[in-house]
Amino acid sequence: MSVHCPRGPIMVDVAGLSLTDAERQRLLHPLVGAVILFRRNFQSVAQLRALTADIHALRSPALIIAVDHEGGRVQRFIDGFTRLPSMRALGMLWGQSPELARARAEAVGEVLAAELRACGVDLSFTPVLDLDWSRCAVIGNRAFHRDPEVVAELALALQTGLLRGGMAACGKHFPGHGWVEGDSHHVIPRDERSLEALRADDLRPFARLAQAGLAAVMPAHVVYPAVDEQAAGFSPRWLQDILRGELGFAGAIFSDDLCMEGASAAGDITARARAAFAAGCDMALVCNRPDLAEQLLAELDVAAPAALASRLAGMAGRGSAADWQAHTASAEFAALRAQVAALHAQDVAPQTGPAVGEAN
Repeated sequence: MSVHCPRGPIMVDVAGLSLTDAERQRLLHPLVGAVILFRRNFQSVAQLRALTADIHALRSPALIIAVDHEGGRVQRFIDGFTRLPSMRALGMLWGQSPELARARAEAVGEVLAAELRACGVDLSFTPVLDLDWSRCAVIGNRAFHRDPEVVAELALALQTGLLRGGMAACGKHFPGHGWVEGDSHHVIPRDERSLEALRADDLRPFARLAQAGLAAVMPAHVVYPAVDEQAAGFSPRWLQDILRGELGFAGAIFSDDLCMEGASAAGDITARARAAFAAGCDMALVCNRPDLAEQLLAELDVAAPAALASRLAGMAGRGSAADWQAHTASAEFAALRAQVAALHAQDVAPQTGPAVGEAN
């Protein structure tokens, strides 16, 4: 029998292919509201379905299950899933035919979402809205294009496909991670440009998607000193004044992983979470460090954001896994899958670039 408990503001992970007793207890903690999965949590489609069903059965409302499953080199689940192209492949297709690129972006979004929903996953942290300035290796081919209008158009099409596949969209990494050369998993990057320069380029896709009802945003662990000496994910100026105030964004704000080096300036794990919530984040992620997750759950003393329940409700996947299993077995879906697989086959070095977010 599931335990009735509102979703809390912390997202944690699990170690393996099934839940341990200790992990079940952690996921029942009232501060926990979501779980993020990684490649280590996947062996087969059947195993993944069993794991997500087990997680969802623990609580009511069910914990949100998320994953980084963008395409290209950031696709956590492979066997039994359609290989997704990098987003740069869609940007290159735009140069040949904007109409075809939009159609393929919708197809990628629907296939990505429906296959995950058929396995009980609620949310993928996608699309990447960073611009491809050809400077940041960790972003690289994860970005659609250099032109902010092309990025916005393709991201809107991808969002349409995601919604069709039963899943909300989460744009990242606000206000843009594409200019800095450093990888915020390992350093604290600094983007020295002015707010005016950022408004002219990097902020434009976020503005377009916010006006189109984007459900969630993930800020960057990047410092923009011309605006604030705090990294964007710890900055009320960025999250409250600019993202919510200026851009009119009304969805959920997920911190990036608080265990990344880019978050280290905010202090220990509890100080980082407090700073993220004070800045305006709705949910804080703690990945690959169960010891720090336990510390945070023991020490955190802040109330959940007032709008957390309604915002997280929008992150839950639509439809049942069984319904999506039937949909993904249809001839119509097979045609979409073939389009996406063909685009992946034409992709130029889709795996090129650093690994992203995995513990090993």
